[in-house]
Amino acid sequence: MHKFRLMLGPGLAMLGAAPMHAATLFMGSYPDRLLVFEESKGAVTGTIKLDTGLPTSMQLSDDGKRIYVTTITTGGIEVIDTATRKVINKFSLNDGTTRYRFWGGVPDPTGRYFYTVLSKFDKGIDRYTVSKPMYGVIDLKQQKVVRTAELDKEDERSGSWRAGYKVSPDGKTLYAFGENVAIIDLTTLKVTDRIDLAKPEGAGMENVGFGGTLDAIRTPGQYVALFNAADTYVHNKMFGLARFDLSTRQFDFTPIGPAPDAMAGLQVTPDGKQAYTVVTNGKYGNKRCEFWHMDMASNAVVDKAEFPCRSRFRLGMSIDGAKLYIYGASYDLEVYDARTLKHEVTLDLGYDTTGAGMVAVE
Repeated sequence: MHKFRLMLGPGLAMLGAAPMHAATLFMGSYPDRLLVFEESKGAVTGTIKLDTGLPTSMQLSDDGKRIYVTTITTGGIEVIDTATRKVINKFSLNDGTTRYRFWGGVPDPTGRYFYTVLSKFDKGIDRYTVSKPMYGVIDLKQQKVVRTAELDKEDERSGSWRAGYKVSPDGKTLYAFGENVAIIDLTTLKVTDRIDLAKPEGAGMENVGFGGTLDAIRTPGQYVALFNAADTYVHNKMFGLARFDLSTRQFDFTPIGPAPDAMAGLQVTPDGKQAYTVVTNGKYGNKRCEFWHMDMASNAVVDKAEFPCRSRFRLGMSIDGAKLYIYGASYDLEVYDARTLKHEVTLDLGYDTTGAGMVAVE
């Protein structure tokens, strides 16, 4: 892959040899856009207007043909065709007297329904009535919420209202990955089981986010990501890799080491042999941010490198696994060499990016 060099301005990149594998990266930006970033050019080459407002999350379909974008301005969902880069479905759940607030979600395998956790705000004569967090089923064809069920208090406290989600291949089970793993029957919207593994991001990351579908190994019918767990004796937290079989509800957890203050994101190379995450220890003036390079065969951390912290940022990876990206809540994209963990260049995107994440499509 070519080396990115200094940009003279948005869209102007001094390029070397063309990369063998180049992708299109989609990122959310203020106030109502998706950025289209071409890795082969090292620049933003276009934008996609979102009529429903500010993007807060993006979810790539399992076949890579659709991007499902949630927006906060009007409680909206927009569906992007990755081949044409056109919006093929869009609607807002909000109306004159009712508003919805939700963060992310996931489509079912057919693309008909979208599952999330939402809150409802009903406008009265002198006040708004706010519902408890609810599991919600949104019909993308009818463009409305068709079913809801209140979260159990345990799941409300554990952060399932702002979790990551996956649906089983048969479309019957929803997995919510928060401070524990909740397994929800989509017929009843009731939790049938819970697993005491927690997503390892925490307050110490100051809103470091998971980068959409790039966080996990994309294996059909499986979900693989970093989790924290406590040992059964002295309850020390450890982090490791958990692999979930979305059909059988079985999982394997492989401990790697003591859990740091906070960590987020799991970027895995295309061959599945190497992985990268971001770790922070300490707070405020004592905070340190590091890349951790892990060998997937031995489940060991083989290299670390400190980089300048931001108050808010996300971790991404190029489609060929050669570059690491630090971005979000800023106008720039910092590029690091994945092999050496050295900073290469800071690219000016020309747009202020949101925390919606990054989706890469070949």
